[in-house]
Amino acid sequence: MTEERPTSAAEERPQKTWLERLGQAFSGEPRNRGDLLEILRDAQQRNLLDADALHMMDGVLSVSDMQARDIMIPRSQMVVVEREDQLREFLPIIIESAHSRFPVIGENRDEVIGILLAKDLLPYVGQREEAFNIRDLLRPALIIPESKRLDMLLKEFRSSRNHMAVVVDEYGGVAGLVTIEDVLEQIVGEIEDEHDIEDEESDILPSSDGAYSVRALTTIEDFNEYFNSSFSNEEFDTIGGVVMSGFGHLPRRGEKIELDGFCFTVMRADNRRLYLLDVSRTSIAGTPDAGESVGGEQSSS
Repeated sequence: MTEERPTSAAEERPQKTWLERLGQAFSGEPRNRGDLLEILRDAQQRNLLDADALHMMDGVLSVSDMQARDIMIPRSQMVVVEREDQLREFLPIIIESAHSRFPVIGENRDEVIGILLAKDLLPYVGQREEAFNIRDLLRPALIIPESKRLDMLLKEFRSSRNHMAVVVDEYGGVAGLVTIEDVLEQIVGEIEDEHDIEDEESDILPSSDGAYSVRALTTIEDFNEYFNSSFSNEEFDTIGGVVMSGFGHLPRRGEKIELDGFCFTVMRADNRRLYLLDVSRTSIAGTPDAGESVGGEQSSS
């Protein structure tokens, strides 16, 4: 009497017929990321997902295709501390930039010797300068290539507990830097900080010094109505677009420009877009001298 061979789970599972396989091929199952996004958008339209969830899912899928070079802060815009500088020399840079981490360089920007955390300076503020040695405070710098995928970078940030990475090009030169916030913003959108307008319902808020904090995404129509100005909305939809066009490049924080009787100061920006502007009047908008640059005021500020 022969023993019956036990039936495996694979054998017990019914095999799909050619008709079932053909039906699956023509079904709505996603075959690539584009198909998957279409299904997710359809789910959002049917209120199965909210817009924020859809945006984050889209971001999660996008980071696997993006590289560090796509979101890095360029080398020229890096705020750095020089190794030989004394505390009194670079402390104003720390305060003005309002960043929490700074690459420390040697002879030039290609020689990043470590990362300085602003909070590590607190015990030395007000102390004798002889007690300060920047080398005692340096943290190791995370060095990554420009081609590093963002999903892998985020994983490395988590495992190494670093929040900043220095990006190098194929020749070993420093190309820029990227932070964990830069990566997360690709998924969840802009992460606002203390420099942003707290009132989410208002795009324009007056400041104590007579100036105004204005979101760069404020529509030109709303800006004109608030300030009784006459900026054209034929070419741009937002006041940030007008300001960027006036500069002719993507400005850095602190850069100023005068347009049509207003002085615009960039308060927050990254290497992709503007976020927040400080706006003050320099003359009555629409007068003949509107748009002219007042060199004395800019040089003294």
